[in-house]
Amino acid sequence: MTMTNRRTFLRGAGALATLPLMRRAHAGVDTREAWERAADIARNVKPPVFPDRVFDITKFGALPDAKTPATSAIAQAIEACTKAGGGRVVVPAGTFLTGAVHLLSNVELHVDEKATLRFDTNPASYPLVFTRWEGMECMNYSPLVYARRQQNIAITGKGTLDGQGSNDHWWAWKGQWGGTTQTGFKEGMPTQLAARAKLFQMAEAGVPVDQRVFGEGSYLRPPFIQPYECKNVLIADVRIRNSPFWNVHPVLCKNITLRGVDIYGHGPNNDGTDPESVDHMLIEGCTFDTGDDCIAVNSGRNADGRRIHVPSQNILVRNCRMREGHGGVVVGSQISGGVRWVFAENCQMDSPDLWYAIRFKNNALRGGLLENFYYRDLEVGQVGKAAITCDFNYEEGPNGPFTPQLRNVVVERLRVKNAVRVLDSQGLPKAPVDDITLKDCSFGGVTQPSIVKYTREVKLEKVRVNDKLVQAL
Repeated sequence: MTMTNRRTFLRGAGALATLPLMRRAHAGVDTREAWERAADIARNVKPPVFPDRVFDITKFGALPDAKTPATSAIAQAIEACTKAGGGRVVVPAGTFLTGAVHLLSNVELHVDEKATLRFDTNPASYPLVFTRWEGMECMNYSPLVYARRQQNIAITGKGTLDGQGSNDHWWAWKGQWGGTTQTGFKEGMPTQLAARAKLFQMAEAGVPVDQRVFGEGSYLRPPFIQPYECKNVLIADVRIRNSPFWNVHPVLCKNITLRGVDIYGHGPNNDGTDPESVDHMLIEGCTFDTGDDCIAVNSGRNADGRRIHVPSQNILVRNCRMREGHGGVVVGSQISGGVRWVFAENCQMDSPDLWYAIRFKNNALRGGLLENFYYRDLEVGQVGKAAITCDFNYEEGPNGPFTPQLRNVVVERLRVKNAVRVLDSQGLPKAPVDDITLKDCSFGGVTQPSIVKYTREVKLEKVRVNDKLVQAL
């Protein structure tokens, strides 16, 4: 798909295009007017509806014995379902072993409450597909559940999708993580490092994607669920466990609902969900207990992000619970295509192993314009570091020719019982963070002063730190 076609693909959010909100936010967007946009996102993101047809995978030969591969049976059921005009492919009670599952248009994959879809740990069960890996396009192992250029697709039910990521499978490919061996890595084991560096070089050099071939011998772990260039996507109620890599990773998609999903995995890079270059996404009622950021909004890394040039926009997060993870609601760091209009409300966060409640990551190698972020009514028990961080020194930091931009962050009624510090905002000398507003917020247990460097303006209205009203941080 060409860049022009991609732009066309994600253009036309419909009703929101008529809202008079696209002027620079720090020129004066009324907060109430901005939240009207959030309400429009909720109204316009509509989950797909499927015909009343049922395709039980056991009718196609799948056995619930946890050892006989059901990959072919599931593929046959999906093919029959889409050819019939759509319906529900059912995974009934029992444990089914499978390799990659590729969804097709008008198919709802429904995992029964007493069912487990257990994914094979053999990398050969995941054939090469066109994918994005850490914000760069390539040919790599198929995500465990994948769809490309499909519409009206869903994963539903109260059953379990088990990626079987562990110190024995997948995770060791990361290598050492944070100076530890939590991945199961031991000296001499193969890792992703060489392939990751090669992919970076290829993307920067503009090597055509069909020549960026990885997979076997490269050790780039696949994400769990990745709809790619899809429209009308629903993922609801399932339990997702132990992904090899990122958990839910919609790329270049429009109209996505992530609802009532329970995500757990403490492996390396086990982000909960990474919306990347998406338009109109509703994330609600989900639980995140992860080995990396709970929610991380992205839009492509470096040269690839600028080449594709599709921002993530119109994302609403509400009524979610974040436990462990590097950050609760996060933007970056693969954000070279830009991010705008992200809303979060009525969420709960609490863990000493949750580093930050609100996090922004950018640098001078990424660039990208990040603007218009509205958060309200967030209840935080404890975070391990700062309640809010804006970090332009992330990874490559100032070492790059591009200008990272972050502006118009409005946080209302953020209640934090325990945080080491309130704010850690560090822009760059030629790229300051712009316009952070905190309204009616309170922060307890604060033991360290805020860090505010190369940050143009921080506005405080009725902000309390350790029960004292403050005028500055």
